[in-house]
Amino acid sequence: MSTQRLAAVAAVATVATCLGSCATLPSNTEPHVLRAYQPEMEQAPAIAPQPGSDPDLLLRDFFAALAVPTANYEAARSFLRQGTREAWQPTGDILVVDRLNITTVAGSAPGTRSFSVQGNVIGEVTAGGVFTPARALYDATIELEQVDGEWRISSLPSGVVIERTELRNKYQPHNLYFYDPDAAVLVPDRRWIFAEWDSLSSVLLNLLIDGPAERLQPAVRFTLPAEAGYAGFENGAYNFTGFGAVSEVDRLRFAAQVVWVLAQAGTTGTIKIMADGDPLIPGIDSFTTDDFADVHPARDAAGEQSVFALFNGSLFSLSGGQAESVEGPLGHSGEIVSADVERDGDVAVVSGPEGNQRLGLGKLPEAPAEVERAGNFTRPTFEMGSEAIWVVADGRRVLRVVRSAATGEISTSEVQVEMPDGVEGNISVLRLSQTGARAVLVIDGHLYTGVIASDGSGVRRLVNLLEYAPDLGGSVIAADWNVDGSLLVGTSSSSAPVVRVEQDGSSTTVLSSGNLTAPVVAVASSGAMYYATDANGTLQLPATGTPDSPNWREVPGLQGVRSLAIVAR
Repeated sequence: MSTQRLAAVAAVATVATCLGSCATLPSNTEPHVLRAYQPEMEQAPAIAPQPGSDPDLLLRDFFAALAVPTANYEAARSFLRQGTREAWQPTGDILVVDRLNITTVAGSAPGTRSFSVQGNVIGEVTAGGVFTPARALYDATIELEQVDGEWRISSLPSGVVIERTELRNKYQPHNLYFYDPDAAVLVPDRRWIFAEWDSLSSVLLNLLIDGPAERLQPAVRFTLPAEAGYAGFENGAYNFTGFGAVSEVDRLRFAAQVVWVLAQAGTTGTIKIMADGDPLIPGIDSFTTDDFADVHPARDAAGEQSVFALFNGSLFSLSGGQAESVEGPLGHSGEIVSADVERDGDVAVVSGPEGNQRLGLGKLPEAPAEVERAGNFTRPTFEMGSEAIWVVADGRRVLRVVRSAATGEISTSEVQVEMPDGVEGNISVLRLSQTGARAVLVIDGHLYTGVIASDGSGVRRLVNLLEYAPDLGGSVIAADWNVDGSLLVGTSSSSAPVVRVEQDGSSTTVLSSGNLTAPVVAVASSGAMYYATDANGTLQLPATGTPDSPNWREVPGLQGVRSLAIVAR
């Protein structure tokens, strides 16, 4: 980027920062479904009934074809009888099941067959590629008959059902990005995109213009006017329309969204953006990720992150394979139960015995000031920016403790939590995501995530809670966020002591467990390393590994010590 362009971006960014500090959520956060440009579709893949196929095999091939949405599900329609082909409607959301069990229904007439099709629903992919976890039973009866000697489907329910493996094989997850309410960081919004669309960038930019997923809307800002649209890639530029009323600050923010959406989808180098025939920003016609490195949620993944450890009631710093007591009283307290540390040295600690615990807030190496008392507290968790912490008191009350940056004054408020119907258990874990837009909770051994709604006045609510990884049952003990927005989860299960759960809950991966001994009572992660505290000690595993990676190893400096690893962020 030239010096002139860099100065221009910096000038607008300064204004954006000033405005962001007092930004509020827009009054209308409904997504705008406007597509001035529609991406081309590739030719439908050659999925068709095999000559002489048995009816059960044909039915399985049909469900595989349902994962191909091109040409209004032309591939799937080829398995249907002529009249059924026109009547069938692949409308609504895509149900995703773990697998389909197909069994013959007895008593069919000659030349016809009926099949019972069942599967456990694990979620649904809604408009815009949003995966939402769900639990239900799919149960349908599908009828086939012979047409000119070949089996074809003659009766089936409307809608689309695919197996989990077909979702993974035919679709790919990609992130859209939307700003948090203060316009300080981009929040990822994961979408599943059919892998064989002709232009991935066009699909993603259309979705970006549409706005955030409904579940995420309370936690992000979306200010584009209803007339904004994507007009396609032409003359080396991504072209948008309807930006006449968009301010220069919001144009710059939109440029950051476009650049990072395209970058995560594989676009490299300089990105040229035009609006209504002119450069998006006057005098600036192209951008790179370097221009917006400070707002990407994983900006710290490649950097050095300080790691601390809590054992014997005191706080230690890990460096160079050694554990050393932190300076000040926290390094020799002997009473600390849990803690969280920010990269700038802010620290929140819970001290004291069960039944009479104290919550303290301060800055290393000074002694933290007591701010609350309760019978017990969960481990505290910092909001982005370290001015506030969240904690659960006595398993029920979610508290937000705010320290004024100007005066240092402390205030505490109770956060309203909109629990799912029927969920009334104790909260044993509460951790905020790196962007502050999401929260993960462990409630009576079950894993939940929600989003943080803000009304612009400082009041926060925890809303849109959903259960993730229900197969883990009541075995969840610990959970925290990975840098990429996924979750690291510790359980009491010997077969799955540590698992990774994707940001949208679409899949769960059991990490290497050969030398872990359940229960895993604490987890943490940096950009490079996973940490877990099992029944014997504190172990680490490279975060870049695979489920088949080597065994976990003891953390240098903590050999033979069972402690809580804390990654400052």
